Amino acid sequence: MIVNDRITAYIQSLDAGNGPLLDSIEEEALADCVPIIRRETSAFLKTLIALKRPQSILEVGTAVGYSALLMSRVMPENCRITTIEKYEKRIPAAREHFKMAGEEGRITLLEGDADDLLAGLKGQTFDLVFMDAAKGQYLHWLPMILELMPEGGVLISDNVLQDGDIVESRFAVERRNRTIHSRMRRYLYELKHRQGLETAIIPIGDGVAVSTKYTER
Repeated sequence: MIVNDRITAYIQSLDAGNGPLLDSIEEEALADCVPIIRRETSAFLKTLIALKRPQSILEVGTAVGYSALLMSRVMPENCRITTIEKYEKRIPAAREHFKMAGEEGRITLLEGDADDLLAGLKGQTFDLVFMDAAKGQYLHWLPMILELMPEGGVLISDNVLQDGDIVESRFAVERRNRTIHSRMRRYLYELKHRQGLETAIIPIGDGVAVSTKYTER
């Protein structure tokens, strides 16, 4: 638990939903234990998209397409999303959801390993990047992501506080989670100390880091 459960429940009670399609995708994903962003995080993400008004968005971690469709609801009409997914079993569901929403023209799904696909995007720029894939790879992907972002670009990293375990000693977390725990700690340190990045770590949902790229003067 990062934030008091009563506060979280109250915030969620105020949520007006995201329309029949997205609400049904959310319900089905939760029933099938598919990892999607938490409701309070989705509200925060939509607010940032509406504020930034990006022309191009990169998402690392499509899952069943829930967060891409959330972003499409509030992004400018001429904005385009490129989203990356490796897990083959979820790709058909994501494509079907994009089709049902009528968003195939604005959302491009790239299938495969993020290492290869990010390298293949070199030369393109994305005003906003949403990172929500393998948590142990965030630090590895960071240099490639930053190369794709212009000055003023925003990187949003989800699930960075690991249900509060991030503050624990390495030896206080389960052995199978220790590698991810140490890598995430290094990732957050890098976001806060890397020159040319301004980062806020926000204890909402499972923790969100918002980083803006700028040129130091």
